[in-house]
Amino acid sequence: MGFTSNCIHVAILVLSLALVSRARVLDPVDHSSTPEFVRIQGSQFVLRRSTFLFNGFNAYWMMTVASDPSKRHQVTEVFRDASAAGMSVCRTWAFADGSSNALQLSPGTYDERVFQGLDFVVSEARRFNIFLILSFVNNYKDYGGRPQYVQWARNAGVQVNNDDDFYTHPVVKGHYRNHVQRVITRINTITRVAYKDEPTIMAWELMNEPRCEADYSGRTVNGWVQEMASFVKSIDNKHLLEIGMEGFYGDTMPEKKQFNPGYQVGTDFISNHLIKEIDFATIHAYPDIWLAKQNEDAQMAFMGRWMESHSTDAQTILKKPLVIAEFGKSSKDPGFTSSARDLYMGAVYSSIYKSARNGGTLGGGLVWQVLAQGMQPYGDGYEIVLADNPTTAAVISRQSHAMAALSHQV
Repeated sequence: MGFTSNCIHVAILVLSLALVSRARVLDPVDHSSTPEFVRIQGSQFVLRRSTFLFNGFNAYWMMTVASDPSKRHQVTEVFRDASAAGMSVCRTWAFADGSSNALQLSPGTYDERVFQGLDFVVSEARRFNIFLILSFVNNYKDYGGRPQYVQWARNAGVQVNNDDDFYTHPVVKGHYRNHVQRVITRINTITRVAYKDEPTIMAWELMNEPRCEADYSGRTVNGWVQEMASFVKSIDNKHLLEIGMEGFYGDTMPEKKQFNPGYQVGTDFISNHLIKEIDFATIHAYPDIWLAKQNEDAQMAFMGRWMESHSTDAQTILKKPLVIAEFGKSSKDPGFTSSARDLYMGAVYSSIYKSARNGGTLGGGLVWQVLAQGMQPYGDGYEIVLADNPTTAAVISRQSHAMAALSHQV
């Protein structure tokens, strides 16, 4: 899988599609038919007995925003605009731990108002026919994360050394398991459907970007993933499950470390994803951060190697689907222009499309991140407001419809 642009092919394909079909409309879709769960067949996603290839986005903020009923229109706006652009998968947080506007105020104690915000997110996603990937916890202190779980244990007098005890201490692991069970068994106050029975949820994610400084081999994280993946599946065997990995290689195949951006983070893309309860692999990609001192050509070349290496591994070693679960281009990068972002996204999309067209394991990509108008506090440089960025929205829409068309051909 190369990284050179396939824009002409995609443009012709999309032009043909435009002549024979309309893009998805702004109104919510009819859900009168019984919805089905996204499943795995071999190294492909499957929906209603057909290959499911998708284009999607990240919107981590949705539950927090929806916890304020006066701001729920922003969630609706993003789902409506994303649906109009043909996007069909959204990744978002099902956590906010001990912080302001927290979902989990303390271990086992929840703010019902915030939980109802997540209920709204799930119900709106269903209304607009967008599947959700819901993440259970953060690696970082933002929204609480691993540091908050360890601090909760420390506050209770438990002897913990550092944040990496999250993966090994039984008390901390117990807090995490309790949260997982609480979310999975939650009955939506709007739809009256338990989350574990909700087909709109495509997959659960164990953690956003797990890292472990205490053990760079990946073995500590591996043990935790095995334990928690088995636990999730014991409660819910209907939904897919992924880890939340960035894609860093570890000690299983040392020769693969050459593809890392010069360092490790305590995970092992190969061994972590070989765990049988994990249904598909993920990578994240931020060469503008990881290789900040290198020029754009070098960053683009890294991106090509990163995608190709993991796609090959997913096909030949893991034999599981692969999703590029986070990527983007920041307006804070030196010399940023919206046209440079469009070219970068187009190149990533082209590689995903070509892999899928050639029977590869890449099932889709999720750009970071989509916001509604008037959400400047959530901006991080990578944000895209579809209504305000027509050229970027066009790049996204082309990919969405190209992947959807391909779904019906493979």
